[in-house]
Amino acid sequence: MKYLLLVCRDEKSLNAMPPGEWNALVRETNAYLDTLRKSGHYVASEALESVETATTVQIRNGKLSTTDGPFAETKEQIGGFILVEAPNLDDAIRIAAEFPPARHGKVEVRPVRDFTARSSTLPRSEG
Repeated sequence: MKYLLLVCRDEKSLNAMPPGEWNALVRETNAYLDTLRKSGHYVASEALESVETATTVQIRNGKLSTTDGPFAETKEQIGGFILVEAPNLDDAIRIAAEFPPARHGKVEVRPVRDFTARSSTLPRSEG
């Protein structure tokens, strides 16, 4: 099963990190992604540009509205993602817990719905 790991962090505190510490975190992160590739868990990953570059899009009553910035004002922002293949949620949580940036923020783990196994309509949230 696929799981999306949303990497959330305080962009300001990461930007304040000394260059040596930042470079060490990047090297450690890249090494961990290589480990995930070798273990067969890795599917994809990308880092996002600064939250200042975000544009939120909304359609209401057929009209487009855009707003500069993220959808929600929060201390932590989504900084990137990793898509992994794991047999179960416990394994996906283990992968997230070992991801170096988790020490500087949070990693949200969410199962990915498989639309190929279901009808072509969007599923509704359960709950």
